[in-house]
Amino acid sequence: MTEFEAQVRFAFMVPSLIDKAFDLGFQVTLGDAYRDPRVPYGHPNSLHKHRLALDVNLFKGGIYLTTTEDHRPLGEWWESIGGTWGGRFNDGNHYSLAFGGMK
Repeated sequence: MTEFEAQVRFAFMVPSLIDKAFDLGFQVTLGDAYRDPRVPYGHPNSLHKHRLALDVNLFKGGIYLTTTEDHRPLGEWWESIGGTWGGRFNDGNHYSLAFGGMK
């Protein structure tokens, strides 16, 4: 799969992620998505810099949920449809599509 094909697949998957979050009773806001690779922020090989990752902020009743465990039901669902969940590497709000050996 080319990087472009992966980006298209990821973009197709993201609305389902947001819908699932609401189905699970969460409210969401969006965090980091694209990070300009020219800006020295985050990991140099971050999938955010390849348009293949999104940070999702979860809320219940307007309360911001900050732990990786809070994301587990959504993260495990994301994995079940082929995504990579950052909860496996202590970044619970990170949802990505693995590409080129990166998660």
